[in-house]
Amino acid sequence: MVSGLDQGLARTVTRTLVFIPAWNEADNLPAVLEELRGELPDVEVLVVDDGSTDATAELARATGAEVLSFGENRGLRAAIAAGYGYAAEQGYELVGRIDADGQHPAAELRRLLERVESGGADAAVGSRFVAGDGYAAYRYKPSRERALGTAVLRRLMKLRMKRQLADATSGLYAVNGKAAKVLSRPYTSGAPEVEGLIRLAEAGLRVDEVPVNMRERAGGESKLAGRRAFHLVVTVGAAIFLGTRALGWWRRLRD
Repeated sequence: MVSGLDQGLARTVTRTLVFIPAWNEADNLPAVLEELRGELPDVEVLVVDDGSTDATAELARATGAEVLSFGENRGLRAAIAAGYGYAAEQGYELVGRIDADGQHPAAELRRLLERVESGGADAAVGSRFVAGDGYAAYRYKPSRERALGTAVLRRLMKLRMKRQLADATSGLYAVNGKAAKVLSRPYTSGAPEVEGLIRLAEAGLRVDEVPVNMRERAGGESKLAGRRAFHLVVTVGAAIFLGTRALGWWRRLRD
């Protein structure tokens, strides 16, 4: 049986873009791209090379992916804005985002793209913390520190978006063209995923949180750990009570 996404891709293969922010991911990126090609062979792929000093860009090009390279490391928020900005400029109707460390299964991204392609939502966010559709509750066991940070963040996001969001820092996304334009503006916080969700709510766009399985991260530090958790909570609190413009003020104060 041909899925709705496959039918859409049969009409025009250039309507869907999947972008991957990557910084020094030469060890992980080839497997991510291979899995993505196997699961979604007809989508266009963009690797946003965030000033890598290893072979990230060369390996991406070798697979046929488009590469947008920064001259220096600018951080995840700049890479995310650039990925959505490229999609908006090129007129893609569907846009997916996965991370370069192998945490996000391509099969789960397919499900999110199908949700958006069907018109069920403007944005679909993969969540480790919601159940349903055959996904068991409590299948992901966070650390005590992360569980506390997640609980605080959930309450703050509920105040702003008038709904429960269990996994606001997820980087596994599928969006339509309208949402891509909203998400393409420069980010000012250290938690661009959270800032993006607030923008989508302010724009009146529908966001669905979809249960998914994720692998353990290959490296890096959670946004909900240590001092980063404190800065994230203050950032979200400012956005909730003062609006997203307050994020710029907070960032300038920190810098």
